[in-house]
Amino acid sequence: MFSSDFDQSVPFWNADVPCVELKVTFNFRIDWVPWMQKSKLSEQTKGKIKIALLVAIVTIIIGVFMFYFTLTSVGYFNWLFVGMNIVLFSIFFLLSSFRRKLNRLPNSVYISFIVALFAEMYGIPLTMYFFMGFFGTNNIFSLEFLITKVTGTDAFNKFWMWYVFPFSKFVIGFGMLLVIFGWYQIFKGKGKLVTNGLYKYTRNPQYLGFLLITGGLNIQWLTIITLALWPVLVFMYHRLAKIEEKEGLAKYGDEFSSYKSRVPMFIPRLRRRKV
Repeated sequence: MFSSDFDQSVPFWNADVPCVELKVTFNFRIDWVPWMQKSKLSEQTKGKIKIALLVAIVTIIIGVFMFYFTLTSVGYFNWLFVGMNIVLFSIFFLLSSFRRKLNRLPNSVYISFIVALFAEMYGIPLTMYFFMGFFGTNNIFSLEFLITKVTGTDAFNKFWMWYVFPFSKFVIGFGMLLVIFGWYQIFKGKGKLVTNGLYKYTRNPQYLGFLLITGGLNIQWLTIITLALWPVLVFMYHRLAKIEEKEGLAKYGDEFSSYKSRVPMFIPRLRRRKV
């Protein structure tokens, strides 16, 4: 039998000010698996199996979500679909410390990116109107479609459907997993410095996840506005990470300094640095 049960009171506001507390209970059991009951696996091995199952379940949920909410609708002025996508993609920023003043500006830019993208993808095609006005062509639905002037429409459509679209889904889905499990590890850390799991490879898996989500959306449907907003997001999250590192150094001291010297800020190293 293996179970992981814990209760924790999570501050719903900034921990530095009076707050309302939200009590969250996690309960994830795998003792219902028949062979697990009879096995003599160590608790550590069972823990790894639990995490693998959890990742698989979340991955399937994300896959179904991305299929039905980004592929099954074609056309414009579908405002219901615009609203549903904005709400669903905005849920992920709730897993960050969005009520801290430091986080409000980057998260606001993230929401602006999501609104601008889906308002144009399924609402009003501003990029197409722009090229219609300046170049007299009405088949440039997003900036990627400029390539059709070189490759032709049929070749581009095949390349986009078989390569660009699946790759963008992979990038978006991977970013979602980073946000979800990055938050999960911080929650389990209960205020301690987290250096294992995802945080063993990058100091900011959640911020990296947000950049991958928006970057993947840009790969899938690049518009003039989102092209301009993505570098702003990179700058904002990099600046936020630098500020939070100063806070981490003040709170954890040498432990954080050693961790910082081993683990990169965003992009994982091919070889881990030993100190």
